[in-house]
Amino acid sequence: MVRQDALKLLLEHTKKDSLIKHALAVEACMTAYAKKFGEDEESWGMVGLLHDFDYEKYPTAEEHPYRGAEILREKGAPEAWIRAIMGHAEYTGVPRDSLMAKTLFSIDELAGMVTAVALVRPSKKVADVKVKSVKKKLKDRSFAASVNRDDILNGSEELGVPLDDHIQFVIDAMTEVSDVLGL
Repeated sequence: MVRQDALKLLLEHTKKDSLIKHALAVEACMTAYAKKFGEDEESWGMVGLLHDFDYEKYPTAEEHPYRGAEILREKGAPEAWIRAIMGHAEYTGVPRDSLMAKTLFSIDELAGMVTAVALVRPSKKVADVKVKSVKKKLKDRSFAASVNRDDILNGSEELGVPLDDHIQFVIDAMTEVSDVLGL
């Protein structure tokens, strides 16, 4: 599978612009971390791109990401990708036993929070988001209420990156693709 195939699969299953942009944001962050860690940037990026591709069609905990995993296996995706994608959902019980899986888990909810913070900025630009603004909004449980704060905190800890550094890294990675994200 190459990126074009992954993008095609995402777009076959996902129509909501916000979910597509979330996938692109997570892809950018995964690619940036892969570069930092000396890992396969294209492979990690595709895991980010595909982590929620089944969510729009199968939004329940009984189906997501299980249905996506089935589809990816049928398409011949590497098992390491599937395990990372399964591990990004706590409720699957799949352990995050690879750096790829830990990174995906650490990025997923944080990318959503950074997007939400950017959208309330006057400029609506991710480049204008500050770490302290994200941390302040993390404390406000009514802001972006669907974002799981525990996953953000636990993800940073599992990855072994201090929260402030992790937030800044995600902001920077998303800034690199801000035109595509509309931010």
